[in-house]
Amino acid sequence: MPGRAAKPAAWVIISVLLCVVVVFALLRVLTDLPLLLSGQAAERGSFEERYVRHAAPAYLHIVPGVAYLVGACFQLSVRFRSRHLRVHRRIGRVVWSAGVLSGVFALVFGAAHSFGGSWQSVATVLFASYFLVALGLALRAVLRGDITTHRRWMIRAFAVGLAVGTIRLWVGLLAGVGDLTFRESFAPAFWLALTMHAVAAEVWLHHRPAPPVVIPLMSTTGAAR
Repeated sequence: MPGRAAKPAAWVIISVLLCVVVVFALLRVLTDLPLLLSGQAAERGSFEERYVRHAAPAYLHIVPGVAYLVGACFQLSVRFRSRHLRVHRRIGRVVWSAGVLSGVFALVFGAAHSFGGSWQSVATVLFASYFLVALGLALRAVLRGDITTHRRWMIRAFAVGLAVGTIRLWVGLLAGVGDLTFRESFAPAFWLALTMHAVAAEVWLHHRPAPPVVIPLMSTTGAAR
C-alpha cells in the first residue's frame, strides 16, 4: 500500500490495477448506456444483462467504487497527507462514504446477480462484508484518535477494493489460457484475487506496522481520513 517507505513497484502495481478498474468501468458504461437510453433489453444470458436489468444497484456499486479507489490512493499517500492535511480530511469524508455505498451495493447486486454462480456470490458476501467492517473499524479508530489503527483498517479496505482490478486479470487468464469458459472463470477469479489482496495487506502491515509520519489528530467530530 502507498506510503513514504513504499517501493516504486508498489505504486506501479496500484496504478496498473487502478487503470484496469477505470477502463473496465468506462467500457461497462459505454456498453450499457445505449441499451438503457433506448430501453432495449440486453441479450438474455449475456454479461450485460444483469447491469441493464438491475442498473440502479449495479451503478450504485460501480460509480462510488471507482471514486473510492481513486480517492483512497491520495488518502493513503503520506506525501499528500503531510502536505495537504486539511484537504486530506475533507476528501476523507467523501472517500469513506463512497466506499460504504459501494460496499453495500456490492452485497445487494453482487450476491443476488452474480455472473459466475453461487461460489462467486459467497466470495462477494464474505469480502464485501469484510470491506465494510474494515471501513467501520477505521472510522471508529480515527474518532478515538487512534491514527495507527485507522491506517491499518483503511489499508485493508483499500486492498480488498483494489482486488476488482485483479479479478479482471484473473478472468482473462483463466478464460484465455485455462480450460474454463468466460462464465466459469468468474468464481475462481473472485476467490483468487480477493484472497491474494487480503493476504498482501496483512504482509504489508506486518512489515510496516505504524505510519511512517506522525500526523496531527483530527477532532472527534470529523470523519474518516
